[in-house]
Amino acid sequence: MELTHARPASLRAAHEVAPDLSRKDAFASLARPGLIARGVVYGVIGVLAIKVAVGSAGTAPNQQGALQAIARQPFGKVLLIALAVGLAGYAGWRLVRAATGRGAEERDSGLKRLAAAGSALVYGALFVVAVKVLAGSASGSSSKATAGVMGWSGGPVIVGLAGTVLIGVGLYQGYRALARKFLDEANTDQMSREVKRAYEVLGIFGHLARMVVFGLTGYGLLRAAIEFDPHKAVGLDGALRELADHSYGPLLLGIVAAGLIGFALFSTAEARFRRV
Repeated sequence: MELTHARPASLRAAHEVAPDLSRKDAFASLARPGLIARGVVYGVIGVLAIKVAVGSAGTAPNQQGALQAIARQPFGKVLLIALAVGLAGYAGWRLVRAATGRGAEERDSGLKRLAAAGSALVYGALFVVAVKVLAGSASGSSSKATAGVMGWSGGPVIVGLAGTVLIGVGLYQGYRALARKFLDEANTDQMSREVKRAYEVLGIFGHLARMVVFGLTGYGLLRAAIEFDPHKAVGLDGALRELADHSYGPLLLGIVAAGLIGFALFSTAEARFRRV
């Protein structure tokens, strides 16, 4: 009698586990290549920022500039297609997390769901930029885009709110760095002590660099809204160039650039250890 009951029970358990495994694999197939794609973009921005720090004019150190720089490399179009696919997958993963409030390995708080929605929009837009670069139609600047929004009814308020949100995101990145919150999202039990220490250092350094980048960009938008001058909205590339123009600017920019490269390495490591 016990044997006849054991088989159905084991079959039921197998059926219950199978969907979870399938869902986990689906999440991983979106998230992990996307995290690598995110790391590549940040790494290239960091390299471009170093060129600005040493006084070398060239491609703008921003997301679009990074994608254009990749496209100019040997086999650049192939690399950019792979990158676009990764960015689309990452945006899709973040959108699902925002909509469902959970992944295969963890559940999300309300704040995390909101952050996931914002991340999905940002990386979805970056995917669109990658497609435009592939099509040879990427153009425009942050000041032109801001000028268009400023012309709307209530446009300065919208721009000011966007700037405030970016400053808030920057502060949140700083909090994640100092409180080491990114470790809560990683499978640290799978790391050796040395790997965990390196992961922690890269995470702190990289998130602090992101804090500076988001803060400077948000400050530019907020200043544009207050002064009704869209040219104050300099974007990421303009913010980094302005940083280089200040006293000790090249040194500070070099540190931020190194931090962005550090975040790129962290993002690549996160593709291995992040709970999805």
